[in-house]
Amino acid sequence: MTQEIPSLAKVYGDFFAMGAAVNRRTIDTHSELLKTHFNSVTAENEMKFESLHRTRGDYDFSSADAIVDFAVANGMKVRGHTLVWHNQTPKWVFEDADGHLVPGPEVERIQKEHMETVMGRYKDVVYAWDVVNEAISDSDDEFLRNSPWLRALGEGFIGDAFLRAHAIAPDAKLFYNDYNETQPTKRDKIYRLVKQLRSEGVPVHGIGMQGHWGLGGPSVSEIREAVELYSSLGVELQVTELDISVFEFEDRRTDLKSPTTEMMERLAQRYEEIFALFREYKSSITGVTFWGIADDSTWKDGFPVRGRKDWPLLFDVNHEPKAAFHRVVNF
Repeated sequence: MTQEIPSLAKVYGDFFAMGAAVNRRTIDTHSELLKTHFNSVTAENEMKFESLHRTRGDYDFSSADAIVDFAVANGMKVRGHTLVWHNQTPKWVFEDADGHLVPGPEVERIQKEHMETVMGRYKDVVYAWDVVNEAISDSDDEFLRNSPWLRALGEGFIGDAFLRAHAIAPDAKLFYNDYNETQPTKRDKIYRLVKQLRSEGVPVHGIGMQGHWGLGGPSVSEIREAVELYSSLGVELQVTELDISVFEFEDRRTDLKSPTTEMMERLAQRYEEIFALFREYKSSITGVTFWGIADDSTWKDGFPVRGRKDWPLLFDVNHEPKAAFHRVVNF
């Protein structure tokens, strides 16, 4: 039966890389799906600062190494995620043991050492990095997020991080990555940031559109507008964290034990129209990564509604392809 199902990665071989977010457990529990359908992986958390570098100078690469070893053994690309982010960065980076703020130059030294160590370790296998993640504010009246990095290093921290990353790994593709990337106000701010950086000679090679979307939005026209605007900057685009919740944003139900037929049909239609758009822009989009592999293991369980199961991916809880999968591969 498995042999009759077309490989997602092979179907899209002439379009873009097909990726999945993985963790130390799923490279084992979902290994067959990964090896059959994907040719790129991203570590969900295992390459983030807090996971690798919980205390200064004390690195634990065991989980990240396992993911990289799995990818190399199976001929897969590896995206690095992520180097500079306001979340999942240990408190010690910004505050000392007494709760005093660490001076900016010292924060910069910590960041430099971290990036050199992590990027240096994976220099020969990680082809692309999300260098800075989610630095744009969601507030309409604020440009950059008021993050610990901004407070410690000032507005130049983004450009400095990209310059540092390029010096460490000059062959790597360097991405700015963010969510709500199709929402017009935030979209325009992301565009403004990357345009400004590139005009200053900062090596931003791509924009990561996370793609945490839903049945009700964003519309295909909104996604198209974002793709066209970002593409006009001359950068690569990648959809870096794709999943589609089967719940409308206002829906707070927790009683469903399995998705309804209507949900699965709407999900299939949604994936069909979105991938038609992706294929149309294959000259700009160089990768699509799902934030997960199958519905039995998804971060959408319990988020944003605690205690609720979601079914946002192409493979069901039994690792079987859903109607959405068939709409994506049959075109």
